[in-house]
Order: sequence, then structure tokens, then C-alpha cells
Amino acid sequence: MSAPCTCPHETPAPTGMSRRTLLRGAAAVAGLAALESTTLSTRLAFGATAYTGDVLVVLSLRGGFDGLSCVVPHGDPAYYANRPGIGVPKAALLAPDAMFGLHPAMAPLLPFWQAGTFGAVHAVGQASPTRSHFSAMEEMERAAPGSSARTGWLDRTLGLSAATSAFQGTYVGSGGSPSAFAGPVAEMAMRSVDSFSLSGVDAKNRARWETALKAMHDGAPPVLAAPAATTLAATATTGALAAQGYAPANGAAYPSGGLGSALKEVARLVKAGVGLQAAAVDYGDWDMHAGLGRADSGWMRDKLTELSRALAAFATDLGPAMSGVTLVTLSEFGRRVKENASGGVDHGHGNAVLMLGGGVVGGRVHGTWPTLAAGALVGGDLRGTTDYRAILGEVLQKRCGAGSLSTVFPGLAATTSGVVRARS
Repeated sequence: MSAPCTCPHETPAPTGMSRRTLLRGAAAVAGLAALESTTLSTRLAFGATAYTGDVLVVLSLRGGFDGLSCVVPHGDPAYYANRPGIGVPKAALLAPDAMFGLHPAMAPLLPFWQAGTFGAVHAVGQASPTRSHFSAMEEMERAAPGSSARTGWLDRTLGLSAATSAFQGTYVGSGGSPSAFAGPVAEMAMRSVDSFSLSGVDAKNRARWETALKAMHDGAPPVLAAPAATTLAATATTGALAAQGYAPANGAAYPSGGLGSALKEVARLVKAGVGLQAAAVDYGDWDMHAGLGRADSGWMRDKLTELSRALAAFATDLGPAMSGVTLVTLSEFGRRVKENASGGVDHGHGNAVLMLGGGVVGGRVHGTWPTLAAGALVGGDLRGTTDYRAILGEVLQKRCGAGSLSTVFPGLAATTSGVVRARS
């Protein structure tokens, strides 16, 4: 069961401008028009091209995910020495190699690990680590340390390709769009396809509003007419999809709860071919300062079970379409190596990133393992030997068709670690 965080910085709710926020009836269209105008000029400056790459799904594990409990370094003797109460026994691990094994709650994902479409990168960190939830997540979603950039990395990524759909960048969930989407490129935010509509407009009056919006912008300059047309096209698309209904394919069974619901909606959008390029989903409650639990019960086991079931259902539901999807998990920081007196772990640094998709080089743990020896730690934390931006950059270049990464990740040196295969 979850325990409240006692740290000075609680995990912030994601923020950012979105189409869903802006669509507040007819008066909102003018605000959307101004945003769309900025988007157009920005993309012309970037030399945007048509998009032909993977759908990138970013799953944010907010609260500080404990990668050492998920991808367990059983071959490092310091692991069990530092975690006598919460360490996952070697005998319980899934797919163990000489160094790593998966937490037993990851069983739903084992077939994908064995098939080579699910993998991990360990000892992943940020260039300037901090143990503050707010600061760490803000910097991770800005992804431009040492630069003056104030936009989010997903916004900059979307700016590389021409806008062909209102659904190009979409946040799915109950909160607001994450700051990774912050910037001039307008994105969508929705709870679900079925619930998406003009804010404050019920089904009975929807046709009247749509007629009124069309009439208001008939003959208007493109800077005003285009956003209105995009808005109406988006609601028409979701309306048509809602009328069709949706049943997951291939026997996929999503777990109840926010994560399963959100990933089901992402799969629905992917299969509908609405022009989705990047989707963001949040899954919080990882701040396990106390009561993390053991391998067979407790908070971590329950969270990993839901995570694994949701990811397995997502991949199963998409079936062959998963060949054109890459999902990456991110968290603001990992947890400390040594368990505390409350049976939990405090804020740390190095972490594990999980990856799922047809182009993922899975069935293994990537990255340089620095060991958990006392002299190798950074203030009691796992050292981050792989910059998370290097993982994302490789995905963007090999799977999403990005050229130079200088716009998306300013100052990042190009690296290739082999976490994904190049798209054919």
C-alpha cells in the first residue's frame, strides 16, 4: 500500500498548454489560432519534413522509480549487502544472466523479453542530478542542460516534422500535458477517445456548435481558419472512432486503472492511423520511502504487476503494428542503493529505463554497469553512466527518422549503444 512522501518536494502534476485545454468553445479558437501561427513559423525555420517514423510512446514513471528492484543486479555482491530486507532473491528472478534478472512481477513481459522486443538499459542518469522531484523532472523534460532552451524535448521533436494531424503529439490521461510538450507546437490532451469533445458542449448541441464555428470562420484568413478546421477535424475523428467502439485485439487484457486505460487509448489511436507521432502517458506513485515490500508482496510488487500487465496488453493488442512503435519509460531519478530503516529507499540517481517495441534490441540489459561498490557510488547512489538523452536520441535517429539532434538535445554528443535497430 502506498505511503505518503515525506520528502520536501512532492511530484508535481504535469503542466503545459494543450489543444484540449484551449478548446473552450468558440472563444477559444482565436487563442488556438495564435498558437498555430507560431507553430507554423517554427516548423518552417526547422525545415520540417513529412513524418515516416515510429510512433514514440513516452511512459513517465513519476515519483522516482526504483530500477534496482525491477532490473536486479544479483551478480553484484553489494546489492544484497545493501538490501537485506527488500532485495529480490536470485532464485525468484526471471531470465537471469550473470549480472541481472527481472523482478518476478514482470512475468507478463517475459515472452516479449524472450522474443527480443522488450529490453532495458541500466545505470541511466541525468547530466546534473538532483534529488528534488520537481527540479529533476523539470530538467528531464526540458532535456537541454547548459542551454537557454525553455521548451520541452517532445515539442522540439515534433517541430522536426510537418504538421499533418491534430493528433501528432498527444497526451493521454487524466492530468495536463507534461512539460516535455511545452513550446510552440500545439499538442492534444485527452482522457479517452470516447470522452473527447469541445469543452462545455454536450452531444445534443454539438452539431449546432460545429455549424456555428464553420460559419464564423468561413472566408477568414488561413491563420484563423486553419486552427478552427483542425479543431473540427479532431472532434469529427474522435466522434467517428467513438461510434465504431473499440475492442482490444489478440486477446489482450488491459488491467483496470489509469495506466491500462491510457495505453489502450494509445493503441486505439495507433491502429486508427490518425497521424500520431508521439504519445505521452504518466504512471505515478513510485515514491517508496517506506514499505517497498518483498519480492512476493507489497507496494513494489503490486506496481510492477500493473505496469507489466499494461505493457504486455499494449504490445499484444497492437500485434504486427508494434513493429512501428517504440515505448520508453523515464523517471526523474532512481533510488538510493541502501534500504532505509522504514523498509524503503530514498531519492537516488542512476536508474533503469525499460524499452518495448519492434525495433528494440531486447532480451538483454544495455549500458555500462559501474558496480554498487562503495567507491563507485555517488553520494550513496548508483552512478549514471548513460545519459538518458543518448537513449532517446538513438531512438529518434534510428526509429523516428530524425537527422541531427542539435535542435532536440542541444550539446549532446552523438552516441550509439545499440538499444534499437535502424528502421528499414
